Amino acid sequence: MLGCRPEAVAQTSPSAVPTSAAALSIVPWPQSVVPGAGAFAVNANTRFGVSSLGGATDEARFAAEAVAVPLRLATGWALPVVDGPADITFALTSGVDTGEEGYRLSATPGGVTVTARTGAGLFYGAQTLVQLLPPAALRGGRIGNGAMAWTVPSVDIHDAPRFGYRGLHLDVVRHFFPVEFVKRYIDLMARYKFNRFHWHLTDDQGWRIEIKRYPRLTEVGAWRDSTLIGHYSNRPHRFVYERYGGFYTQDEIREVVEYARQRHVTIVPEIEMPGHASAALAAYPNLGCTAGPSKIEAIWGVFPDIFCPKEETFAFLEGVLTEVMELFPGTYIHIGGDEAPKTYWEASPLAQAVMRREGLKDEHELQSYFIQRIERFVNAHGRRIIGWDEILEGGLAPNATVMSWRGERGGIAAAQSGHDVVMTPSGVVYFDHYQGPRDQEPMTIGGNSPLEKVYAYEPIPDTLTAAQARHILGAQANLWAEYQETPSNVEYMVYPRALALAEVVWSPKATRSWPEFVSRLPAQLLRLDLLDVNYRYPRELALPPLGASQYERGRGDW
Repeated sequence: MLGCRPEAVAQTSPSAVPTSAAALSIVPWPQSVVPGAGAFAVNANTRFGVSSLGGATDEARFAAEAVAVPLRLATGWALPVVDGPADITFALTSGVDTGEEGYRLSATPGGVTVTARTGAGLFYGAQTLVQLLPPAALRGGRIGNGAMAWTVPSVDIHDAPRFGYRGLHLDVVRHFFPVEFVKRYIDLMARYKFNRFHWHLTDDQGWRIEIKRYPRLTEVGAWRDSTLIGHYSNRPHRFVYERYGGFYTQDEIREVVEYARQRHVTIVPEIEMPGHASAALAAYPNLGCTAGPSKIEAIWGVFPDIFCPKEETFAFLEGVLTEVMELFPGTYIHIGGDEAPKTYWEASPLAQAVMRREGLKDEHELQSYFIQRIERFVNAHGRRIIGWDEILEGGLAPNATVMSWRGERGGIAAAQSGHDVVMTPSGVVYFDHYQGPRDQEPMTIGGNSPLEKVYAYEPIPDTLTAAQARHILGAQANLWAEYQETPSNVEYMVYPRALALAEVVWSPKATRSWPEFVSRLPAQLLRLDLLDVNYRYPRELALPPLGASQYERGRGDW
């Protein structure tokens, strides 16, 4: 049967295997799947049960509700969640060897049990169980009694992720997206077992996070007076001359952080430094190395504005990061570090004086000095910095983690020197790149990363030893928003490529198979349809049109 590991099929008689590949259309594919005979049927009397060591059942209840809520909407049945074992049971227990994020799911005609050591494991088991149900469970409205059979095929699943860092990124600076869409973005990624949301909050085109001790960051820095129309490469540039922007209040950020926490997603906030600082310097020009003023940029690209390495700047950034760390409880604070031209530092007497004082031979070492000062502050608060691979230049901060985006070379160098790495090479997992021929796709920045290319990606380079490979924490896809103006645009660029990456970072390397992934994709596309996701229908694949995206139907924004 397509979608099952060969050794799993060999253990089961043909009559016991589900008759349809769609019956086990699970993405990402689990570690071990053993199909059984028959199915469990949900009916009006079905109850969900929750249990937990020590009586702490909140996380088990949340996992159970992740399955019960859509089923209630589809069936109109009560489907209560009760304490203790029931027809469909979610149990936190130390008696399973699934690791911190793994789970075991056992479905028989007599009932379904999901067990895990942690709430995250139960939640991921719930996502798999939703995928075992008919896709219509995600319809969001009542289908009617007797309209279909609500069954779960008999199966025994043991599952745990290959990588601990499974990330998606969203740029909210070039174009701003409301809180409700950010929550939807998180909800969709959690359905496919991503656990890190990289929130790009500051850049040259805007500052999107409220910092109470520096109100001008949002009073001034969150708003630009115009926005580029068309592609950056078009000349002459054309603009919409309208005030554009927005920002998230600290209350809104707390709301999003809690929403993500419930879904076992940790947010990695990014505060850019020392470059990509135009919006901050427009608000506080005294932090630059020039007389200013800086301008909040209306076009895309790299600009010379850079924080000046003076004590006033470090005091400002420490104040910003103090509030950021109060809002975001995760381990990592992303400090950018990329695309920082040194022109203004080269011409600055102050910057040059710092270099002489610290014995720095060039401006790259000055950037390393800058980053290391920030790292010491962040480390003193029990956190760690992560930055783009330019932070390697001039010497890597002692405890820094590297995001390798300019290919894999930076990640390899960092791993070889004993630093942790998240792989995010632009040629593969930049989801702002095209997905097919440019004349058949909506405008975006460039590049070409079709679905199969994403699925074929291997985050651990062959050049690393086994010890060095352990520093590869996982991988992340990035969605830069220069050309993604609406939530619909974003979803079109991310899905279904995110499904391919989900399998890269979760499933065992040995079990990954492009043909089998393709066989499981139609039912996933139907689920995305029912969730009203504006995905790109993979027209290059010979797939039955079980569900076509809004773009395919002519209802999208293109």
